Amino acid sequence: MLNLMRNEWMKLWHKKGTWVMVAILIVITAGMMALMKWISIQDSNFDNGSGLSVEVQAESIPDWHEGVQGDLASIQTRLADDSLTKSERKKLEGEEKVAEYRLANNIEPEDHFSREGMIKQPADIGGTVLLLTVIVAAGIVASEFSQGTIKMLLTRPVKRWKILTSKFLTVNLFGILLMVIGYIVYILLAMILFKSGTGQDLVWNGKEVVEASVWGQSLYMLLLSFGSVFVTSTFAFAVGSVFRSSSLAIGLSLFIYFTGTTISAMLSKYEVAKYLLFTHMDLTQFETGMMLVEDITMPFSLTVLAVYIVVFLVISYSTFVKRDVTA
Repeated sequence: MLNLMRNEWMKLWHKKGTWVMVAILIVITAGMMALMKWISIQDSNFDNGSGLSVEVQAESIPDWHEGVQGDLASIQTRLADDSLTKSERKKLEGEEKVAEYRLANNIEPEDHFSREGMIKQPADIGGTVLLLTVIVAAGIVASEFSQGTIKMLLTRPVKRWKILTSKFLTVNLFGILLMVIGYIVYILLAMILFKSGTGQDLVWNGKEVVEASVWGQSLYMLLLSFGSVFVTSTFAFAVGSVFRSSSLAIGLSLFIYFTGTTISAMLSKYEVAKYLLFTHMDLTQFETGMMLVEDITMPFSLTVLAVYIVVFLVISYSTFVKRDVTA
């Protein structure tokens, strides 16, 4: 198996397109960070684009205490609503405890554009990595058919399922490598472009209010964002294996990625939404609180995703192993 993976890995990196993908990832990540830096400068120098100087703006911006007090009042008003779901109430109660603790201990909120704030939000890398990994996943099997090398590949004294497994593992290893490269570039630029802030990010852990770990939160968000990469690339891999068409696999995968959220939102009030693939692909929703469908939990989402992944792989393996390529 290791030899098969080594061969697939070498074949992948012998293609100029693979190196171009890495370059694209670095450029997009750098561009995204440069844009965030520009936005932070605009926010610090102007009041909603009015052109006010920093001194004048400072006089018009309320103290952070007022902002937290306003948030607390809003939270308490929402908690009085009896129609809240269990998950909504739990989330709001945690936010209430954090706001009360912050005011009681005079702890300033963390600035989103501080170095720490940026480091803890690397999830945007996942979108770029997903698109690049899907391209590889869609073509790693389909290209063998289109280039006519599949017969030579299958005449080797190796079981077909091992060949397909080596390709699947290579795709995922490539996705992981892209995530690592993107993360390193992201962190380096966050350290260079953004200053360390004075505020703290507080969270309610179910028992008490604690300060969120910068690196712990950063790596956790990175891991969650890889979930959508893994699921979508698995789907692309399956479609490419079954239909032997990389363009079809890429097209369907991108369709799911870009329209899935909209479809889930449209069906959110129906029970069927809880079992759609789209609803569970973005695991970062459990951290950001931007839930597509209420009353779903992380274990439930992981279970649904696991079922879909098994289905994709079963179809892919059964088709590849039984396919006649002698003609």
